[in-house]
Amino acid sequence: MFNLSLQQIGGALRAKKISSVELAQLYLDRINALNPKLNAYITLQPETTLAQAQAADVRLATGKADALTGIPFAQKDIFCAKGWLTTCGSKMLHNFVSPYDAHVITQFNNVGAVNLGKTNMDEFAMGSSNETSHYGTVKNPWDTTRVPGGSSGGTAAAIAARLCAAATGTDTGGSIRQPAALCGISGIKPTYGVVSRYGMIAFASSLDQAGPMGRSAEDLALMLNTMTGFDERDSTSLQRDKEDYTRDLNKPLNGLRIGLPKEFFAEGLSDDVAQAVEAAIAEYKKLGATVVEISLPNTKLSIPVYYVLAPAEASSNLSRFDGVRYGYRAPEYTDLADMYEKSRAQGFGAEVKRRIMIGTYVLSHGYYDAYYLQAQKIRRLIAQDFVEAYKHCDVIMGPTSPSTAFKLGEKGDDPVQMYLSDIYTIAVNLAGLPGMSIPCGFGANDMPVGLQIIGNYFDEARMLNVAHQYQLATDWHSRAPQTI
Repeated sequence: MFNLSLQQIGGALRAKKISSVELAQLYLDRINALNPKLNAYITLQPETTLAQAQAADVRLATGKADALTGIPFAQKDIFCAKGWLTTCGSKMLHNFVSPYDAHVITQFNNVGAVNLGKTNMDEFAMGSSNETSHYGTVKNPWDTTRVPGGSSGGTAAAIAARLCAAATGTDTGGSIRQPAALCGISGIKPTYGVVSRYGMIAFASSLDQAGPMGRSAEDLALMLNTMTGFDERDSTSLQRDKEDYTRDLNKPLNGLRIGLPKEFFAEGLSDDVAQAVEAAIAEYKKLGATVVEISLPNTKLSIPVYYVLAPAEASSNLSRFDGVRYGYRAPEYTDLADMYEKSRAQGFGAEVKRRIMIGTYVLSHGYYDAYYLQAQKIRRLIAQDFVEAYKHCDVIMGPTSPSTAFKLGEKGDDPVQMYLSDIYTIAVNLAGLPGMSIPCGFGANDMPVGLQIIGNYFDEARMLNVAHQYQLATDWHSRAPQTI
């Protein structure tokens, strides 16, 4: 069962070859066996999971099942889920049991999907390696001495190790795509505003976007059908007609124009990743696509712009964690100001504190114009680069990450090196575009390599078609780690 697609699992459930309760139990047993080694999950509530599975079986028996009814998913621990511990990977929320559901959780509940548990992540989604979590590092199932990527590292590891059928992630600067690449799975960040951010704990509100992670493009399309839709509780949620993201999966790729940014194939890209990506491009040519060289000249500015804007928004968003209403409170303090200071000093980890300090600095008097305002202007230029590029191509391709998964602890002492892991992904968030990563081979040490596909606004259906046709012609997405 563990290697079946969502469509195949759904078919088995509807044909009564297996019940949702039996399936959920299979996954829970596998999690109990492998999670101590991988640390992919933070919270499990088997009773809640099995109760949801029972309800799904009733629904299946009445013939009112949706495509995802009864299928066991995992949820990144950034989404509030009623009655579930929701920590965002932080000590600050170590005791926060959410009183409500995020919109994404509601959408899954409405179709009768089953929640297996909450997956581990970098604290407040700040990190590229899943090493900043208060609940410990997540290990890459392909090689447990290496990182799974971040911030959705727990999600990526859980999918790769077959500890769930598929799962949710969030992407602020590459946090779906980079771990998807490093763990050899598929993941898509939709256009900003397509999936509601209500109940998703905020990091940088103008960049955060939820998306699905799974083994194949087909799985992602089915999940997007469930996750998307207007939500009046989120001021950035877009009012659009509902789409069927599976509609174009089987379209041929004849005439597809692939843009290759010269900036993505320059200094900093490791040879093994470049080879795997070039082999994938060659496969696309066989499928009828043509290649055009394009330029995204402001790409090199995306990291400095991101690390001004994202911390600025984070410093504002994280001011609500003060030890007063919920979450961690320092055990000893003298007055209210002392309680604030000690709670925040003790509750936040080093990376979160670093970003709050940077954010506070760039928003302060005398620096706002020099840093924050400048960064916003350059953000507009980065978005304009993409507008120009799409005059010459339909989709943009390149590597997702400059290298395969690095060793645990390798970049912990050098934040800048860590930040450079996101060099190819960040611009997509700054522009609000959809981006995805799919497996396209293996590099050094037999670690997975991800191919990044970037589409124009609201072009997710075409991107999924492009990815699906490649996955019909290759089997990289079906490979599973043997080390576990």
